[in-house]
Amino acid sequence: MIWVDADACPKAVKEVLFRASERRKLHICLVANRSMYIPRSSYVSLQVVPKGFDVADEKIIEQVEKNDLIITADIPFAAEAIERGAWILTPRGEQYTEDDIRERLSMRNFFEEMRNNGEMTGGPPPFGKADKQRFANGLDRILAQLKNA
Repeated sequence: MIWVDADACPKAVKEVLFRASERRKLHICLVANRSMYIPRSSYVSLQVVPKGFDVADEKIIEQVEKNDLIITADIPFAAEAIERGAWILTPRGEQYTEDDIRERLSMRNFFEEMRNNGEMTGGPPPFGKADKQRFANGLDRILAQLKNA
């Protein structure tokens, strides 16, 4: 099963996932706090949750099983999901693993503290074609690993 933390997930990533679900017959569930487009498919579903901090994350955590794949850029959520045996892929194609998630969480907390102190501004660059390609490549790589797991 593939779970998508869908509220902030770029449309281009969802399109890659929709095509992959049909091609590979993979079940995908998007979890969001608002309704959104999903194609008519027996492989794609949408769960709408109430608005609120981490509500979608909590809904996914309640349902995730070992070796499920989660698409998210939320590092604290990814850390919790990895503890439950899930695989993590960001919308920009980075895989978070048990080996590196603690370091990523520490860096995230450090940068959040700097932003809160006014020392840093801005965010990531806009999502582009290269990001979409990195995501598609990362998805293929993880799906191949899961097939052999």
